[in-house]
Amino acid sequence: MKWTNHPPKTLLQRSFLFGITGIALCLLALLNSYFKVLEAPMGPLNGVGLALQLVGLSLAVLVIRQRKLTPEIKEKAQKMILVLAVGLLFFILTL
Repeated sequence: MKWTNHPPKTLLQRSFLFGITGIALCLLALLNSYFKVLEAPMGPLNGVGLALQLVGLSLAVLVIRQRKLTPEIKEKAQKMILVLAVGLLFFILTL
C-alpha cells in the first residue's frame, strides 16, 4: 500500500514517531559527545537520527499537501513541520 493512500491521522502519527525517535537518537549522540559515557563513534547514530527526522518531516509535508483536510489536521501538520524543521536545523548545526 502506498503512503499516499493512508489517512492523514495515521501519517501524522507515523511522522511523530519517526521524528521523536530521530530527535532522541541525535540527542543521545550529542550528549555522549559531551559526557563521553560510551567510547564509540557517534557519527552513524547521528546520521540515522537525522534521516529519521527527514522522514518524519516529509510525512508531515505529505499530509499538508493533501486536499480537503480538516483545520485540526492541517494545524497539527504545520506544527509538526515547524518542530521537526527546527530540530533538524539544530542538530545539523551542532555537527
